Amino acid sequence: VALRYGGRRSDRHGRALAHLVRRDDGLWVQGRLLSDGMARVYTFADNRALAREMMARERAARAGRHGIWALPYYAILTPEQTPGFIDSFQIVRGVVRDAAEVRGRIYLNYGQDWRTDFTVTVAPRAVDAFTVAGLDLLALEGQEIQVRGWLDSYNGPQIVATHPEQIERCAAAC
Repeated sequence: VALRYGGRRSDRHGRALAHLVRRDDGLWVQGRLLSDGMARVYTFADNRALAREMMARERAARAGRHGIWALPYYAILTPEQTPGFIDSFQIVRGVVRDAAEVRGRIYLNYGQDWRTDFTVTVAPRAVDAFTVAGLDLLALEGQEIQVRGWLDSYNGPQIVATHPEQIERCAAAC
């Protein structure tokens, strides 16, 4: 195989952040794993190469219930289910109840109580990347979106979005 880099070459643990391509026939290994339902897409703010293609392959595998997508553990969560999955990588789909900007930070709140309900947050330093990608975060209020990332707890369950590929409008994709 050959390594193909599309951004930062290694993570904080020194692991290679590369796409694998089989030399003899050009097979893109990650693409095949996604198509077969053997992986989920996980992008990084500084390594987003082929994100659209990976998302499309994951979406097709999920629709066909291939591989992991046939298992309940990998089901897309509703915002109400998130408290039971803290400290894990998840995909959450729901309607944004309220979108707000506070001191440059964007909050996409899914429930009535921002102190306890699921929220997506975007730090001020990351907002420009969403704007450049044509994603107006405040305009997501009232829309169904799907977000992926590490679920942690700070004033309730949250995912911190660092780059636009983590958020999909469900009217267009999902």
